Amino acid sequence: MRAAPFHGDMARGPEGGAAIWLRTEDDRQLRLGLWPGPDTPRGTVFILPGRSEYIEKYGPAATRMQASGYASLAIDWRGQGLSDRLLDDPVKGHITDYAEYQCDLRAVLDYARAHDLPRPWLMLAHSMGGAIGLRHLMGTHDFAACAFSAPMWGVQVPRALRGIQRQIADRVDGRAIGRNYAPGMTADTYVYRAPFTDNMLTRDPEMWAFMIEHLAKEPGLIIAGATLQWAAASILVCAELAQMPSPDLPCYTGIGTHERIVLRPPVIERMARWPQGRLDDIDGAEHELMMEIAPVRDRFYAGCAALFERVTPQV
Repeated sequence: MRAAPFHGDMARGPEGGAAIWLRTEDDRQLRLGLWPGPDTPRGTVFILPGRSEYIEKYGPAATRMQASGYASLAIDWRGQGLSDRLLDDPVKGHITDYAEYQCDLRAVLDYARAHDLPRPWLMLAHSMGGAIGLRHLMGTHDFAACAFSAPMWGVQVPRALRGIQRQIADRVDGRAIGRNYAPGMTADTYVYRAPFTDNMLTRDPEMWAFMIEHLAKEPGLIIAGATLQWAAASILVCAELAQMPSPDLPCYTGIGTHERIVLRPPVIERMARWPQGRLDDIDGAEHELMMEIAPVRDRFYAGCAALFERVTPQV
């Protein structure tokens, strides 16, 4: 495996973090970040980021995982981070079909198996990563438990269009118009165009500055608005997931009562029919639970730790 660029100074993760390049079965280059656990890791946490995100954003999460005894990894999905971008305009958030993200996840799992990463394997997925992760768990998988932060199991669309969103997505799917920005999306990344006051991500000014600092130091990480095709693919995968039963797997899911990025009802409905699941509805929290004010972060990570403890052998 070839070493890939890794900005450990701005990630603020555990010492010894590094990144490598992976190659997918359809010949896309992906960046995989790896953080060590303690001397005897209790398992490995697979961090699945959301749309527009990148490995270094999860350095603090890796630090929390290490403190609980786990090694961790995170991926730059195709089309974002330093992985291969998919359009001539590299800042457009784009995907053709969510099956491509499953291809990315298979490449990560192939690496984990080939290098015998410590087990049990545990999933920690945020936002769009929650849709990708849940879809993977619907089939044969290697995970012992899963935790979700504000999972994207429903896509925000204008209220007037919600009843026909599936039909709209079908009309966009695969057409040239799909490379245009979705309504309301622009060529400016969110943390550059939104003021901190009443932003939809976090109430913590230090974490807000953390995100801005990253993009200022490494502009190659920037992703702006999503395309119509990304929106169509997201609507279609969420519709597919809604028809599937919850996996037989221990699960903890956190979502804020002030969530404005993903839809809350599909999360609440899903967790109500997850036999081994627990929903943590966090009062006042915005979308980024792992970057929210300290009490929210602590509560979410405590929920993850309690879940992972249930399926981790004592060492």
